Amino acid sequence: MFDNNSEWGSGVFGAASRRPSRSSELRPLRGISRRFGDLRVWPKFMVLHNLFFIVLTCAVYFSLIPLVEKRLAMARSREVSLIVRTFQAQGQQDVSQELAEYDLRHGSATELQIPEAAREWLYEHPGQVWRREAESDFLYRWQPATGPFYRLRLPLSFYDEVLESIKILVFAVLGLVYVLAVLMLELMILPKYVYQPLRLLLAAEEASLRGDLKGEIIDESFIPGDEIGKIMRSQNEMIRELRRREEDLAQTLQRLEDAKRNLESQDRLVSLGLLSASVAHEMNTPLAVLHGSIEKLLETVDSPATQSRLQRMIRVTLRLRKISEALLDFARARRQSMEPVELKPLVDEAWGFVAIDEKSPDVAFENRVPEGCAVVGNSDRLAQVFVNLLRNSLQAAPCRNGRITVQARATRMDSRPAVAITVEDNGPGISDEILPEVFEAFVTTRLDSHGTGLGLTVAEGIVTQHGGSITATNRSGGGAKLEILLPAAVTPVTT
Repeated sequence: MFDNNSEWGSGVFGAASRRPSRSSELRPLRGISRRFGDLRVWPKFMVLHNLFFIVLTCAVYFSLIPLVEKRLAMARSREVSLIVRTFQAQGQQDVSQELAEYDLRHGSATELQIPEAAREWLYEHPGQVWRREAESDFLYRWQPATGPFYRLRLPLSFYDEVLESIKILVFAVLGLVYVLAVLMLELMILPKYVYQPLRLLLAAEEASLRGDLKGEIIDESFIPGDEIGKIMRSQNEMIRELRRREEDLAQTLQRLEDAKRNLESQDRLVSLGLLSASVAHEMNTPLAVLHGSIEKLLETVDSPATQSRLQRMIRVTLRLRKISEALLDFARARRQSMEPVELKPLVDEAWGFVAIDEKSPDVAFENRVPEGCAVVGNSDRLAQVFVNLLRNSLQAAPCRNGRITVQARATRMDSRPAVAITVEDNGPGISDEILPEVFEAFVTTRLDSHGTGLGLTVAEGIVTQHGGSITATNRSGGGAKLEILLPAAVTPVTT
């Protein structure tokens, strides 16, 4: 199913295929190995501790104790031989001092409890040493010259006691070593280097299942450099990669949702453009006829009152013609030629279009754009931007003491010279609910009266096509503030 030349084939699976196969070394868990594998980590270590102690004890016992027994047997044999020779030489020299520690005694046969067989042998072999058997603790001798019998106790039990003491000591030392090793392992080594990493792995996995983004990543300071540490780092990388994929998927879904909304808005804009063009064409002919008829009436009547009414009718037809032109302007394809455009006269021209509104005489307009300040763009399209922004501000400004201010300042945009133009009003501002979506199509609170919710959307589209940006905020003192950032003209425009 996978192509050897694909990313998968040359990546993880490709690396695995290049390594020698180790499937022959793998063995499934069955029987005792399965039961041992099902144990938790701590019982496993306890079983291993005890097995190690048993093996160590057997190894030490069967290697050390036989050697000690052999050495003790040789030492006992040598000592017994020396004692026998010394005891036998007692007749020629006094060695009682050397043999005192072996319980050397003399007296009659009855006092020394010498067996009858020993007496008879000693009478037959005067001066010789009698020992009943190899394992007997007593030696007997009769010296005819001095008369009494002598008895001496061999230290055979001493060597047996030494051997037993060595065995007990070996077991005690091994037991102490076992206890100390287990305490060191269970209190110092295993909790820090085995149990803690395993707990961190399990805790991170549980946090990942709960969706705890902070707890699912193991802190690097707790990760050792062994195989367990590699597993921990691998889990961290896997979780980070998973979260990156989730973020990418969420962003992709968000882009698809935005694209869907934009398509719906574009469909409505296209329909609105066609409708606007159709309405404008249908209005132009009747308006032209009406305007011409009113002008002819003005020439034929002398009454001042009638002329005043006819003049108002002409102003109304002119206003209707401007609205028709605006509809055609909305539907008409724009020229894309870019050239230096001076801003101050462009803003004045835009305000002239907007000022036909009956509300304009009640609102103070101030154009503070410096003379000679110019940007690179299409004058017709930029005029439409300022018309839309100024119309928005005019509708938002209060009827009494309303104020609209346009300003410009030099700035930079992506290390290039730019001009920032702000349009401010002292109206109620933009509500917090609408502010994040103010540049989306059909977003307006005035759909039933003066607006369609398209002005800012069209303005943003034109500014973006000019390589600039537009933002909307609320002024601290009240009112809205819209700022346009456009590339500055390299050569200033002279008037």
